[in-house]
Amino acid sequence: MKNYESKNFVNNEWLSTGSGSYLSILDKYTGEEIGKIPQASETQMESAIVGANAAFQITKKWSAGKRADMMRKLHTKLEEQKEKFINIIINEGGKPRSYATNEIDRCLTTLQLAYEEATRFGGEVVPMDFAAGAGKTAFTKRHPIGVIACITPFNFPLNLVMHKVAPALAVGCTCIIKPAPQAPMSCLAFAELMQEVGYPAGVINVLVCDIPVAEKLVRDNRVAKLSFTGSDKVGWYLKSICGKKKVTLELGGNASVIIDEDVDVEAISDLVAKGAYLYAGQICISTQRIFVHQAVYERFEKALIQSIQNLKVGNPQDGDTLVGPIIDAGHLGRIETWVNEAKNAGAIVLTGGKIASKEHNLFEPTLLTNTDATMKVSCEEVFGPVAVLEKFSTFEEAIAMNNDSKFGLQVGVFTNRLDHFKMAFEELEVGGVMINNIPGFRIDNMPYGGVKDSGLGREGLTYAMDEMTEGRLLIY
Repeated sequence: MKNYESKNFVNNEWLSTGSGSYLSILDKYTGEEIGKIPQASETQMESAIVGANAAFQITKKWSAGKRADMMRKLHTKLEEQKEKFINIIINEGGKPRSYATNEIDRCLTTLQLAYEEATRFGGEVVPMDFAAGAGKTAFTKRHPIGVIACITPFNFPLNLVMHKVAPALAVGCTCIIKPAPQAPMSCLAFAELMQEVGYPAGVINVLVCDIPVAEKLVRDNRVAKLSFTGSDKVGWYLKSICGKKKVTLELGGNASVIIDEDVDVEAISDLVAKGAYLYAGQICISTQRIFVHQAVYERFEKALIQSIQNLKVGNPQDGDTLVGPIIDAGHLGRIETWVNEAKNAGAIVLTGGKIASKEHNLFEPTLLTNTDATMKVSCEEVFGPVAVLEKFSTFEEAIAMNNDSKFGLQVGVFTNRLDHFKMAFEELEVGGVMINNIPGFRIDNMPYGGVKDSGLGREGLTYAMDEMTEGRLLIY
């Protein structure tokens, strides 16, 4: 790793010192230290806030053409260094190579969407030529709001940064990013690309920091918006302290799949298995609850267990690995505890159920049944390679089983009945319904977000651009 990847980035400067404490970044499979980053100080955060506001005075005046041109250059830089970023993500995030490659491809797509939308994004003509408005013309123009505070998780260490930074750059906002402590290096490496492209000092700032310094960023009135992706507990707390600024929260969930009685269950078992266990289930929309009609339950259970046992578990550098390491030993132990609690309460292990390797932070792909909605493996977000399989007798019952949750992000529904298709869309309490697909489906321009404890607002390029701007009305 280069030296700049082990420093914080504030106002186009790489800072090798901070509060005095350091964060060790480990390879998630080997346990080897791959970086040691200083925790940023409160003074450095203050400098970032001042610098980001100063930079906003520049970028808010840029033309749409200039914003697009700068992002095209950034896209080219990232494409040239694609393999480097893939390896950083594998090492710091433990992400299987195929999925890390997919992440960088998505980053490139998100950037491309951003520079294309920068030149199309605008306001609207407001109908007003009647009554007291007769003879008047009115239209709105979208104006960038200012500094965006971005707090991101480990599981997509660059693309979830991109979902905040790309729309900000597209509209002329500036960013202060607190990346995940487990995987900050890809974000820091991306900041270096922005420096190479020639973005002014303060347009992007990346600070690894502890909670009090992060809270300074969230509370500060000079910051216009908080965009947070992470746990529901932390997200709702940050919303409670952020004051009057805009807020977007992407908080995950316990996504379900509903499989109707008219489905070819053998044909979908591999897809459902991948949706539950890819990247060891460390995806906000991983399939965690699987509800199957009783008429096809036994066939599907048999097919799914075989599909799960065919998954390659191990070194994320191997091209055919789909289930790599858990992000750290603490989460590995938590997953083991939750599974054991479920077993002690009556859950039955159909496959897996234990740690595969403490040395490499591997947990076996695990499928449980005879669970209930009070068990943590069902009602909380496991964020690990654990799913529960249960049967239902009517489609209405399946919808109720899905809705019996504090979360509501996305759901997959496999059915060939039009009435069930329509019922699912009308009755499921989620942000998105995927018909004949797993809940883990996402492309980067769609409106993405949840209801209930799964979040507030929507991401997706143009939807985030709307949230990072305000309409101003002109009448003449």
